[in-house]
Amino acid sequence: MPTITLSVPEDLKKEMDKSREINWSEVARTAIKKKIEELNILKSITSKSKLTEKDALELAKKINKSLHKKYAEMG
Repeated sequence: MPTITLSVPEDLKKEMDKSREINWSEVARTAIKKKIEELNILKSITSKSKLTEKDALELAKKINKSLHKKYAEMG
């Protein structure tokens, strides 16, 4: 099995060291696998999309404006 090296901030490492019974390599493998599965689903969905990149960016802007307005009204 190939090996990768992962850098974490010192404070995170200190927290990890408090739970030595946890297999942190397995936690990282699981998180990486889950992210890859999510990316594959996203790629599958977007590969079938008829939107251009420009259309997607315009849609994202509209969604962001709508969400900003919604939360501004709430707060």
